[in-house]
Amino acid sequence: MVDIILKKAKEKAVLQRHPWVFSGALAQVKGKPQNGDVVKVLDADADFLAYGYYNDQSRVAVRLLDWDENAIINEQWWKAKIEAAIKAREHLQNNDTTTCRLIFSEADYLPGLIVDRFGDYLALQILTSGIEKVKETIVHTLSTLLNIKGIIDKSDASARAHDGLQTQHGTLLWGQLPPEFVEVKENGVKYLINILEGQKSGFYCDQRDNRKIVASYAAGKNVLDCFSYSGGFTLNALLNQAAAVTAVDSSALAVETLKKNIQLNQFDEGKVIAVQSDVNKYLRILKEKGQTFDVVVLDPPKYAPSRSSLDRAARAYKDLNRLGMQVLKKGGLLATFSCSGAMDIETFKQVIAWAALDAGKEVQIIYQFCQPEDHPVRISFSEGEYLKGLFCRIY
Repeated sequence: MVDIILKKAKEKAVLQRHPWVFSGALAQVKGKPQNGDVVKVLDADADFLAYGYYNDQSRVAVRLLDWDENAIINEQWWKAKIEAAIKAREHLQNNDTTTCRLIFSEADYLPGLIVDRFGDYLALQILTSGIEKVKETIVHTLSTLLNIKGIIDKSDASARAHDGLQTQHGTLLWGQLPPEFVEVKENGVKYLINILEGQKSGFYCDQRDNRKIVASYAAGKNVLDCFSYSGGFTLNALLNQAAAVTAVDSSALAVETLKKNIQLNQFDEGKVIAVQSDVNKYLRILKEKGQTFDVVVLDPPKYAPSRSSLDRAARAYKDLNRLGMQVLKKGGLLATFSCSGAMDIETFKQVIAWAALDAGKEVQIIYQFCQPEDHPVRISFSEGEYLKGLFCRIY
């Protein structure tokens, strides 16, 4: 096994169990490891720190796996970690919920691996060379542990490029390909998921708890669901007897899927206006018309993929939330989210404060949203805490 020697005083983060070692912290690589090979990380005095896997093309040169020098990173090690992650989610899967995230990368001590379950099918995102190297072990373990029909590779994230990997999109890894739409349930609501063509792994199960909370305020209300995708907030609002919902998304496939999901749940189609449009443009149209809502949901895509884009993202979040506030009735509710890991909750609060000043509104925060338990946050890896949101009353 190749030894990686760190520069003097660069071992602190490793000792604190942070799972990333950046290339700038490396003093010496003793040998020529292949990308994805397991290596031994040592401090400047050649004392053992941890095991991890290496990549010379990535800014994160080593992703750490185990801090026990007696550990053996073999097939059994990988199987044990996968089994532990799945077991921790068993209670989340029942007759009312058949979809959840089974493995969440660093948070489950499996950096670079994301696994989502959609009923009888799994969608994998393999983001690093170290996980790519043990893909067969991972697929075999998952197919053995779970009663499923197929495993699909959805490794189309741009993160793979940082490890010198090509993207994969909808490749069958095991079993059979899913049909065009797979039916799942979440909190009793039915969804048709397009695993092969849908965004990311096919469905955003990280908003499961937040959808339920927002919907509990929707009875008899007129709701605007922006970036509605396949209808998570819309369908939950309808389940809780919303008077009407306007759902807006720029994707034709998303709007089509939303309509299918309304029919699938036998909700009143007359209560829903599904709009294919750029959200900011549509909000401006609503403002010009003087149309207002009781509840507005803003769940945009990731505006800040990195810290370098944070200033630009903050302006985008501010403009979006200003427009959202302007189409709310006085005393109405705004559920606003950011899935940008680079933006922490305090910065997000400041952005909302700026938006309120520009809109001439007063804001009360009545609830703070976060990601659900199948997206845990590892205490030594704050970067895993990406989803945050605020539930606000706007005056």
